[in-house]
Amino acid sequence: MKPSIAALVALLLLVLPAHAHHGWGEYDNSKTLSLTGTIVESKYENPHATVRLRSGDRVWFAWLAPVFRMEARGLNAEMVKVGATVTLEGYASTSKPNEMRAERIIIAGKPTELR
Repeated sequence: MKPSIAALVALLLLVLPAHAHHGWGEYDNSKTLSLTGTIVESKYENPHATVRLRSGDRVWFAWLAPVFRMEARGLNAEMVKVGATVTLEGYASTSKPNEMRAERIIIAGKPTELR
């Protein structure tokens, strides 16, 4: 029996969003990266909050956690706003220079797990 066109379209609608989501496999979890710097850009939105962090002479792009998780752990948009000084700990991308997946964020000496 051949599947109907509607069934195929429904299946694609379910599979494509999952495929489009970035995978964490492209980050080197064998070496922890720790960066301290100033947030120069902040996007506190779903599916993941992100920041650009100036650390030394480089600007890093960092994936944080989904907003609901950050809020549940006490992190609000004001805490990760432009100008804030933070430390990010996580893993560098193996394919994109100056990109990391943050596992924790430290603000005013207080660490918060993001994963």
